[in-house]
Amino acid sequence: MKMLHLAFVLLSLLQVPATAQILKPAKWSCAPSATSVKAGDELELIFTVTTDKNWYVYANNFDPECGPMLTTVTFEKHPSFQTVGELTAVNPLNKHDEIFGCDVKIFKDRGEFRQRIRVLSAKPVIKGVIEGQTCTEVDGRCIPFEEDFEITGLTVTGSLQGTAKPEPFGKSARQTDSAVAQTAQPVATADPGPVQGPVLDVTILDGKNELANESFLGYLVFAFVLGLVSLITPCVFPMVPMTVTFFLRDNQTRRQGIRNAVIFGISIVVIYTLAGTLFAVLLGAEGLNALATHWAPNLLVFIIFIVFALSFLGLFEITAPHQLVNKADRQAEKGGLTGIFFMAATLVLVSFSCTIPIVGNVVVLAAGGQIIKPILAMLSYSLAFAIPFTLFAVFPEWMKGLPKSGGWLNAVKVTLGFLELALALKFLSIADQAYHWGLLDRDVNIVLWIVIFSLLGFYLLGKIQLPHDSKLEKISVPRLLLAVAVFSFVVYLIPGLWGAPLKALAGYLPPQHTHDFDLVAMTRATRANTLCEEPRYADFLHLPHGLQGYFDYEQALACARRQNKPLFIDFTGHGCTNCREMEAVVWSHPAVLERLKNDFVIAALYVDDKTPLPESEWVVSSYDGKVKKTLGKKNADLQITRLNNNAQPFYVLVGKDERVLAWPYGYDRSVDKFVEFLEQGKRKYRELYP
Repeated sequence: MKMLHLAFVLLSLLQVPATAQILKPAKWSCAPSATSVKAGDELELIFTVTTDKNWYVYANNFDPECGPMLTTVTFEKHPSFQTVGELTAVNPLNKHDEIFGCDVKIFKDRGEFRQRIRVLSAKPVIKGVIEGQTCTEVDGRCIPFEEDFEITGLTVTGSLQGTAKPEPFGKSARQTDSAVAQTAQPVATADPGPVQGPVLDVTILDGKNELANESFLGYLVFAFVLGLVSLITPCVFPMVPMTVTFFLRDNQTRRQGIRNAVIFGISIVVIYTLAGTLFAVLLGAEGLNALATHWAPNLLVFIIFIVFALSFLGLFEITAPHQLVNKADRQAEKGGLTGIFFMAATLVLVSFSCTIPIVGNVVVLAAGGQIIKPILAMLSYSLAFAIPFTLFAVFPEWMKGLPKSGGWLNAVKVTLGFLELALALKFLSIADQAYHWGLLDRDVNIVLWIVIFSLLGFYLLGKIQLPHDSKLEKISVPRLLLAVAVFSFVVYLIPGLWGAPLKALAGYLPPQHTHDFDLVAMTRATRANTLCEEPRYADFLHLPHGLQGYFDYEQALACARRQNKPLFIDFTGHGCTNCREMEAVVWSHPAVLERLKNDFVIAALYVDDKTPLPESEWVVSSYDGKVKKTLGKKNADLQITRLNNNAQPFYVLVGKDERVLAWPYGYDRSVDKFVEFLEQGKRKYRELYP
């Protein structure tokens, strides 16, 4: 094959007329991802190539035995820097090469390669040569190229004490230089293992991405199923009683009620489809998550829930929306359409933090340049999401058709009002956790729920009457049974005051670590992962079930290398209700908990934490070019740029060389599957690092 390649290159050169000028169809430029870096930190070198019309450059991520020359970057060795991983081609095009008879990857018009390096000293000398081959589609000519490059204009602050050569893996953190220790940089490895690759390279060493190999139709079916599953998530479920009570109106005909319900469902589909794709452009891949955990929308939704709850309880009637509707729809005499659209928009906003597993994937696709696939996926997802809520909107009309409805219709409205009052706390909790306000700890939330549901129970028994209630002379059997269920729920809540986990409510309540008087935690064995050093951010970030770990990726990776254990990365968030469910239901299982304690070093990376970082730790994203100035944005960017994913929960197992050991695990509450995921990573780790 090499002889064939050489012959082809010589033949290409012979085809050029002697009188022709020397062609240079590919122009290269190179620049660092940041102009200022601290000694010991990492950055990316960006190599950009532009080609003349009808010419293309081969990438470097296809079979080298195919024939064409792969693009390579060779650095002149110098103690002032160290390469990390391999040269990465950014989104090359697929092409079947007719000349060589194989599938290759190319860049047309413009291409980009990236190489991560670690700067070890001031005034780094970074230069080398770029080699490869460019060909034309017109007559099949190919021209090899060799371009020298040198990185200049890079300002390095600080210095590594002692030798510039990185310490070999195996020495303790105390023996590394203080500058690296202060910035929590990973311990360098002299021999990181048999496989080299970029940081958090998603190339799977054991297992395949089944979803990526599915057909386009399969992807749409997957999106539809997730839309149905989303209905039972803690963010979406609170909208069910609000939807029912919103459409519970006496001043409309049955036909009008059904029409409004259908309009409500169509509005959900339209808003979800447009919002999911437009936000990808306007907010970027991490924008939806930032929106879902920002204090402003969460407090707005909290206030909306409280206002609706008080209205349902009979304190007042909400008249402002009707006035707006009358002005907006007076001529069309449609009535209520503005309010219906507002309800649909509220549902979409509220559900973002729980529906991010599919929405986030679609956003990454859209932000990456794809159009048709993300739009159709959002359409499929929102359709499954909208159908049940359309039925919920029709449900009040069905109730009106029941015989002897009488005053119990208002009782249904009041009951749902109590539920809205309780569920409103969820959105206050999201903002409270993300910004560390400390307003709504777990025990405070439980106390409020006990009071609210106790009042609901007494209301159902007729001990409390509210405005618009009819006089209750006797209690029906269904109402009595509902009161029994409510008081049973109150009894279930009471042990939670002393630290009971209350697994069924994990997605609704604040995290366990916010509980002030946790008897369960006091009696729990705290022997868990032995830490190498004090974790950063441990004063306000915590792991569940007495586990010990880190909240900074570099610090956790250094400890994992030192302890010769795989690194368990938990991409999580304060507003991630599905994360809390996984921790309560899956992590708490003995088979999982023992493995996490003994076999892994844990890194819990919060993607929505608002803690500002010192300027020396800001990172410039290679994904969107923006500076990430908070802990959450830095972690979110790590997940997006290295794993092409922005959904939480997202669990990744990493080896010493930072390659993924098993296909990442998402929201799946199967204990057996999670155990197999952990075991798969352990097996691959033992194979690579015996």
